[in-house]
Amino acid sequence: MLGVVIGIVAIVLGAAVVLRRTGAPAGGHRLMKVFSSRIMGIVLIAVGAFMLLSTSFIFVDANQVGHLKRIYAFKELPAGRIIALDGEKGPQAQILGPGFHFIPLVRVLYDFEEWDVITIPEGYYGQLTALDGDAMPSGMFMAPAISDEKVGEMLNAATFLTNGGLRGPQETVLKPGQYRLNRYLFDVRLDENTGATVIPAGHVGVVKSNVSQPGINCVEEEVSASTASRDALTVPLVPRGCVGIWKEPLFPGAYYLNRQAYEVTLVDTRVQTWEYKGGYTKRIIDLSVDQQGNIQQNERSVQEQIPGDAADRAVYVKVEGWDIPLELRALVQVDPDNAPVVVGSVGGLGEIENRILTPAIRSIVRNVAGASIRVQDRESDGTLVQPPSYTVRPTRVLDLIENRDAIEQTIEQQIKVEGNKAGVNIREIRLGEPAIPPELLVSRLRVQLADQLSTAYERETDAQQKRIETEQARSTADEQPRLVEAQIAVQVANQREQERAALGRAERQYLEELARGQRAQVDVLGQDRVALLQALEKLLTSLERKPELVGLVGKLVPNTVVGGDSGFAGAAALLGASLGQAQQTGGNRPAAGQ
Repeated sequence: MLGVVIGIVAIVLGAAVVLRRTGAPAGGHRLMKVFSSRIMGIVLIAVGAFMLLSTSFIFVDANQVGHLKRIYAFKELPAGRIIALDGEKGPQAQILGPGFHFIPLVRVLYDFEEWDVITIPEGYYGQLTALDGDAMPSGMFMAPAISDEKVGEMLNAATFLTNGGLRGPQETVLKPGQYRLNRYLFDVRLDENTGATVIPAGHVGVVKSNVSQPGINCVEEEVSASTASRDALTVPLVPRGCVGIWKEPLFPGAYYLNRQAYEVTLVDTRVQTWEYKGGYTKRIIDLSVDQQGNIQQNERSVQEQIPGDAADRAVYVKVEGWDIPLELRALVQVDPDNAPVVVGSVGGLGEIENRILTPAIRSIVRNVAGASIRVQDRESDGTLVQPPSYTVRPTRVLDLIENRDAIEQTIEQQIKVEGNKAGVNIREIRLGEPAIPPELLVSRLRVQLADQLSTAYERETDAQQKRIETEQARSTADEQPRLVEAQIAVQVANQREQERAALGRAERQYLEELARGQRAQVDVLGQDRVALLQALEKLLTSLERKPELVGLVGKLVPNTVVGGDSGFAGAAALLGASLGQAQQTGGNRPAAGQ
């Protein structure tokens, strides 16, 4: 303002100096004085003009937006308005882009401000709030969205205000990019809560809308999770663009949805594993075998904790009076078409698990385990009867192990019905290892261990026998030369035995023949003569073997025997002749060494 006053004063003074009349020149000195005064006037006019022009232009930086707020004007803003359209006092709808702008006395009549260009980064949106415009209709809390093609027009303050733009929060959001906005009209919020809505793979987004789009026939429709059951969950759903829960979910992708207008609930459509395990004390009886082969048993306890990712603790069932913790695993999946029903009825998959399916699973498992079971008959050796036949009987504790498949199938069939009511597909039910009281298993384990020990002892015996046979074979191989000699000796002994037997038989035959001859001699000569002849024969045999006895016997036996006809005389004569022959034979025998 001071510059304008100075400029006007300088122009007036300069004009007065230039236009002042002067008389006829009185001399050179006078002429020079007049010329100098005119130059001074022109300078004053130039300075005044520059001072006025300096208040009439504005330069806006490339990354800035110029905003004007009028100070001096003859018109006031209408009541309720804060943005001037026709030059009224106050913030102006006009904004200035980058570069030089000439507006007469702009710096005198207006306050000038520069604001940064709005930059929306990737993955975020800008939340708009209009500070001026028409009043929001009753029942509406947010101005309807503008199509992407018309967003540029909407962001023009004059167009927004003249075309019925509504004051207050706008459903329209600023997507990633740069925008030049009138910051007197629009407030832009950009923070961590204005991020894009991202639906990851394997999920869908169920939209609860707080706004409706014009021109859509919004009629609620009761949608059931299962058409096969009258007890299935139902919830009213609306078409896309209406207030309420949309029937159509959002599929994987990124969406720039105004979070004040839309609430998106993510529903995982992948197969989920719910485990019910832990939360009990497991008793165990360990069997061992000492050095003497006696079976020893020792009891111990293990505290089974509930895993952090488990759905709940193990299910307790009562079978034959025993309370048995039973671990269970359920595979579940939400169909994308049922996701809005799930969200609208209970709030999400977690609520389905905690409020509906977990209590149903516990109840069904207890009922099935405590009821009758249909089992296939078996032969005495344990094989299944063919053709198959079945027996229905009360469930036993050991059926949790031996007939687990039948129990699982029964539980799965009943759980699937409850899951369909809640809009959840139960893919399968699998039972874990039950914590059966060890007293019911120890007898079976002892029998199994005894059988194993018996088998081990038999195999050890067989192994020892094989070892003996091996050692015998090795020793036999080592003693093979001596065995051959022994076998030859046995054969020689057998030959000798046969030879001696033959000699014995020959000797016996000889003796028998000799005896018969002697009996014949006895019959002819008499017993005495036969005895004498035998003695004489033995004597002759001895003399033949030892000739030196001949001389001695010769001295004892006379050469001439006189006698009658007795046998002794004949024998003596025979003996003397024999001795004489023997001596002659001995005298004619050559000497040793000849």
